[in-house]
Amino acid sequence: MKYRILRPLALILVLASIAAAQDVASFEKRITIKKLPNGLTILICERPEAPVFSFYTMVDAGSAQDPMGATGLAHMFEHMAFKGTDTIGTTDYAAEKPALEKVETAYAAYIAERDKSVGRDEAKLKDLEKAWKDAIADADKYVKSNEFSKIIEQNGGEDVNASTSYDATDYEYSLPSNRLELWAYLESERFLHPVMREFYKERNVVIEERRMRTDSNPTGRLIEQFTAAAFAAHPYHRPTVGWMSDLNSFSATDAQKFYDKYYVPSNMVVAVAGDVKAAQVLPILEKYFSRLPAHSHPDEITTTEPPQNSERKVVLKEKSQPLYLEGYHRPDYMTKDDAVYDAITDLMSEGRTSRLYRALVRDKKIAAFSAGFTGLPGIKYPHLFAFYAFPLPGHTTQEVADAIHVEIERLKKEDISDDELKMIKTRTKANLIRGLAENTGLANQLAIYQTRYGDWRELFRTVDRIDKVTKADIRRVANETFNDTNRTVGIIETAPGGGAAAEQGSADQGGAQ
Repeated sequence: MKYRILRPLALILVLASIAAAQDVASFEKRITIKKLPNGLTILICERPEAPVFSFYTMVDAGSAQDPMGATGLAHMFEHMAFKGTDTIGTTDYAAEKPALEKVETAYAAYIAERDKSVGRDEAKLKDLEKAWKDAIADADKYVKSNEFSKIIEQNGGEDVNASTSYDATDYEYSLPSNRLELWAYLESERFLHPVMREFYKERNVVIEERRMRTDSNPTGRLIEQFTAAAFAAHPYHRPTVGWMSDLNSFSATDAQKFYDKYYVPSNMVVAVAGDVKAAQVLPILEKYFSRLPAHSHPDEITTTEPPQNSERKVVLKEKSQPLYLEGYHRPDYMTKDDAVYDAITDLMSEGRTSRLYRALVRDKKIAAFSAGFTGLPGIKYPHLFAFYAFPLPGHTTQEVADAIHVEIERLKKEDISDDELKMIKTRTKANLIRGLAENTGLANQLAIYQTRYGDWRELFRTVDRIDKVTKADIRRVANETFNDTNRTVGIIETAPGGGAAAEQGSADQGGAQ
């Protein structure tokens, strides 16, 4: 009994000592921020523990910005990120450029014929498709495959990565500190002179990605249909990977237009963290990133999701493991109650002491796992707080749904305990510290908070906001949010002959109800 009391006390003391070096005042001494005349924001965090640095470039455009008829377009830039420039990745750009233009001309002619609703000439269509593919083969003759990535790797680069969410697209990797100028050149150059090289090859990769992760994956299909059901109007109803018809239609020309609109300096934040001195590296970053021409900031207008006034449900019958998922609409991350939703996430899902794990997994033994979380499918716009559970064999999705609802009703009717509230706040501090332990995580967080709040310091104020959350806040927000008419449900029911070991992609797909 005494041991159980001492453990959280010891944790708090350790966190207090570590946090002393992880507060705003400490970081203010090490962080330099500058907004360049073209609108691009640069953050530099001096952290001389090892002779390396990490960067995180965040472009404030994700799949929510995909144009109608071109879903998946934002995600394409993740695949095009390291294809090179007009000097890297090509044997002869003077010849490659017109060859790429011919690809676009041929593709436009092919699509125009393919998409005719009346009078399509099949023989002509076949000839146009061949002409387009021949043009691609001609342009490919000038490609030096993976040259951009090879330069990074040859100079000690690690963890090269790009990712796309509903809200943003980001790029990151790490290098030795003495390669910072090389990185500044490479990163700015690919934004200054982008080339839509091997675009249709990468589009085919994305098509296969969709087939593997969504079309042949019951959980992927459920999440896609669940999200589409939850968001009738807002762009969050579009899948990040894109709809198949769009993937088979949009062009490199469409991608360039998207790039020209959203990949502008005022829509980008670049954060660097590691063994760097701001006084030395800021002039280098200014030299290279100031080359990017200024453009007007893209408008941020989007369709507002109307209030939901009835429960929506999607049920898939699959030869796979059953799954229960439900989501409730909540405001975006700027709401005054954002920290309350974070506190509920921690209470319901953080570790083996969380309410859902204890109730469904440990005590009732009806689920293999269960959790609740905020931020589905993004956070920039009003989104969902979701709960889910994987029923154990012999138990149903209705059983786990009922058990989840019992825990939700507890939130709505009973105050959480003092110990629970204290541990939520302690874990928030611990998670903040863990997130700043490495250069990659630090650069990531600084860029995100600078983009979302216009001030990186908000990263540290998350602890203050959690500290202000009360038991009454949790009950109030639970009652405001977790209501039947505000709920969307997604279910995978195991089809006859199915089960967790069944082949994932072989079942028929159910429909929305």
